[in-house]
Amino acid sequence: MPDRVEPLPNRMVERLVAYRRHLRQCLGEGRTQIYSHELARLERVTPAQVRRDLMTIGYTGSPATGYGVEGLIEHLAGLLDTRSIGGFALVGAGHLGRAILDYLARQHPEYQVAAFDINPEKTGRITHGYRCYMIDELERVLAECPMRVGVIAVPAEAAQDTAIRLIAAGVSGLLNFAPVRLHVPDSVFVEDADIALLLEKVAFFARAGRSEEKV
Repeated sequence: MPDRVEPLPNRMVERLVAYRRHLRQCLGEGRTQIYSHELARLERVTPAQVRRDLMTIGYTGSPATGYGVEGLIEHLAGLLDTRSIGGFALVGAGHLGRAILDYLARQHPEYQVAAFDINPEKTGRITHGYRCYMIDELERVLAECPMRVGVIAVPAEAAQDTAIRLIAAGVSGLLNFAPVRLHVPDSVFVEDADIALLLEKVAFFARAGRSEEKV
């Protein structure tokens, strides 16, 4: 396991997660080595960027043979391993919330997840392998099973109150799908995934007929 490296830039962490995904695919194909230019092509960055990222986390390769796929996966696991976060608390079991649960169940069954909603027709049952609780049970459930990541999939008007409750219950990272900016302490990391905003952004660049400017 590599030494703890922090802080790491947001975009670098995104690239490291993506590198690991590609490496796992390569491992499944029987690949044992990979070069920086191959990872660069997959992530649309330069080979120099890949090498800088990996050197930053203390992993180096060979100009002749590249990087060992299995060794790099293990090295990244020591940095990106999510087991220490306890699990994920998802609030909002509507269409989007259920789609997220379905994805987690199929792609990441190792994650511990609890879902919450205000609708009694959606709670008290198992959804895609995960129990869905009434929102009033959030504090009790997270006290019994601490979770440091919250996923907000509720309407905009309920997002801020949801964030406050999750943070008070011990959550220190939020993935926010609501189309609203959250006001949280500086110690809490927030990643906004405003789908409408992203669609409008893609539509703009599609209309412009060019890729996004890197600024």
